Amino acid sequence: MKARRSQAALLIALVGLAAPAAAQSRPDTRIARDIVRNVNNYSHFTIFDDVSFSIEEGLVTLTGKVTMPYKKDDIGKRVAGIDGVREVLNRIEVLPASTFDDDLRYRIAKAIYGSPTFWNYAAMAHPPIHIIVERGRVTLTGIVNSDVERMLARSLATGWGELSVSNELRTDDAKSD
Repeated sequence: MKARRSQAALLIALVGLAAPAAAQSRPDTRIARDIVRNVNNYSHFTIFDDVSFSIEEGLVTLTGKVTMPYKKDDIGKRVAGIDGVREVLNRIEVLPASTFDDDLRYRIAKAIYGSPTFWNYAAMAHPPIHIIVERGRVTLTGIVNSDVERMLARSLATGWGELSVSNELRTDDAKSD
C-alpha cells in the first residue's frame, strides 16, 4: 500500500513538473510575437513610449522608456502573463515629468505626423515613429520605409527648442537584418 502511495505521489510530482516544462518549450519566436502584439495593444502605449525586449528560453528582458510609472508596471505584468514566459526582467526606464518635454513631444509629433509624407503612418493603429524626449533631448525610434523618410523625420524633429536629436529610426530593409 505504501509503495502505491509513493508511486502515486511520484506520478503527481512528475505531472506537475511536466506542465512547466511544456510551457518553457514554447518557441521564443512565438513568445516574441505575442509580446509585440501585447505591448502594441496596451491602450496606454503611445508614440511617446518605446519598449524593446530580448528573449532567451522564456527569460524576457524589457528595455526602453515610458512616460509614466504605471506603464512600466503594466507592461511588465502583461508580458509576464504570456504563455511560455518564465521570468521578466523589467528594465524599462520612466522618463522624468517635465512640461517642457511634454510640449516638445507634441510639437514634434505634430510636425512629423502632420507632414503629408507621414500621413499614411499617422492613420495606422500603431504609428511606427516613436518620439522619446528626455530633458530636452529627442530620440526618434521605429521603422520607416526609406532613408529619405528617415532623414525627413529627423529634419522635422529639429528646430523646436530641443537640445539634440538622435535619429535611431531604421528603414524597412533593416528589419530583415
